[in-house]
Order: sequence, then structure tokens, then C-alpha cells
Amino acid sequence: MKNIDLNRKAKNSKLKIAWLFVLPVLLIRGFTTVYPMIVTLYDSFFEIKLLKGPGAKFIGLGNFITIFKDPKLILSIKFTLIFTVCSVSFLIILGTLLSLLLNVKMAGKRFLRTIVLIPWAIPMVVVGRAARWAFNDNFGFINDLIRMINPSFHVDWLSASTTARFSVIAVDLWKNIPYFAILCLAALQFLSDDIYEAAIIDGVNRVQSFFYITLPNIMTTILNLAIFFTIWRMTSYDIVYAMTSGGPADSTSLLAYRIMTESFTNLNVGYASAIAIVLFLFMAVISRGGMRLIKKLEK
Repeated sequence: MKNIDLNRKAKNSKLKIAWLFVLPVLLIRGFTTVYPMIVTLYDSFFEIKLLKGPGAKFIGLGNFITIFKDPKLILSIKFTLIFTVCSVSFLIILGTLLSLLLNVKMAGKRFLRTIVLIPWAIPMVVVGRAARWAFNDNFGFINDLIRMINPSFHVDWLSASTTARFSVIAVDLWKNIPYFAILCLAALQFLSDDIYEAAIIDGVNRVQSFFYITLPNIMTTILNLAIFFTIWRMTSYDIVYAMTSGGPADSTSLLAYRIMTESFTNLNVGYASAIAIVLFLFMAVISRGGMRLIKKLEK
């Protein structure tokens, strides 16, 4: 009995020491994550307009009701959904195809993998500013390339809602597809060549081996990446800030960009906090749904 008590005391002391080492990290995490979330939730129930003064007026769900009556914000919600769905869908398709290409055994594949990552390594603000020039009708190189085939082609991409949205999504894909592909490539590296050799002996062609061997084995990785990139896309701000500033007519204003403008331009902190809570709920639902789907696939 004494030995058992001594073992328990030793385990308890070790556990206390472990918690002491972890405590500073938990405190930092709580201060930088949990505390801001609590403050944001608290502020969302108040009317805090710093241009009118430092005071706060309790309005309950007033800010949340205003969200669904604000036509500009509804437009931001719609574009955020369009941007996220289109971006993540093409990221999965094109990123997976690019990872398969990078996984092919060929000379110079290491150099190719390095070159492919260059767009991802460029800061998004730099990419957005460069894209603003590239999509210009008068001196942008994109229209110059098209005019080599059609000399009479004239489209000012960022001045119309449809083309501006297309341009934002295209630039986002150009930058992030390489990153998705490299992460997906890491999963492909774990697949043994023996599986494919056995499949070839059984008469399976390359297309069939992709759908029956490769895809099932990397599907969990793809879904995890899809969740990560969905949340990342829903909180995108810098591409719109640098490329379109939310225009034309707020048609490319993402929710994260709208939160920034309400907070730091309009100084409407309470309303911005309510938008942030709505965005957080969207992300929580998507994350929960994605994790359930992954668990079903793993069974």
C-alpha cells in the first residue's frame, strides 16, 4: 500500500510540474485568443460609435438585426460565400492535379517544386498590387496577351462587379494552389510504389489507379486541407484591400474586409464585433461539418 501511495504522489507531483510548464503557454493563449473573443462578444451587444464619443449603449441583438437589414453587408456575405466556394473547389481540383504532376518521377523535379512555390512565397499585398496593374485595360499585361489573339479586346477587369470578382478569385487561386499542392504532395509521398505495381499486374490503368488507390488514400488529407483553406478563405482580407478596396460598389467586399472598415474607418466597433461573431459562427459550423465527414471516412 505504501508503494502505491508513493507512486500516486510521484505521479501527482510530475503532473503538477507538467502543468507549471504548460501554464505560461495557456495564459498567453488565453490572453491572445479567449479574451479577445469574450470582449468581441460583449461589444456586439452594444452600440459603440467612437465618432459620437467613447460611450457604449446597450442594444441587445440590435447589431445582429442590422446585419440582415444592411444591403451592403448582405452583398459582402454573398461574395464571401461565392469567393470561398469557388476558391476552395478549384484549389481541391487544380491543387490535387498539380500535386500528382509534382509526384511524377522525372529529372529536375526538386527544382520544379521550388519554382512552383514562388507565388505562395510572395506576400498577398504585393500580389494584390501587382494584380491591380496586371488587370488594367490600358497597360495591363493580361489584356496585352489577349490582344495578341484579338486586337480589339477591351475589358477593364476591376471596374465591373462580375469581372472584378472573377479577377479576385483568379489571383487568389494563382497564389494558393501551389501551397495546397505541396501539402497534398506530402500525403502522396507515403503511398508505396508496391501498391501501384501490384495494380498494374492486375490490369489496372492509370486512371483507375487514381480513383481506386490514390484518391481514397489521400481523401482524408484533402478534406483536412479543404477545412483549413475554407476557414482561411472566409477570413481573407489582404487580397481585397490591396487589389480592389472592396469595389466596385462593394461587390468584392469580403466579410473580413467589412469588419476592418467598420472598425477602423467608420469606428463602429459594436457593429463590427457583431459581424465578427457571425463570421465566427459560419466558420464553426463549417469546421464541425467537415470534421464529422472526416470521421465517417475514417471508419
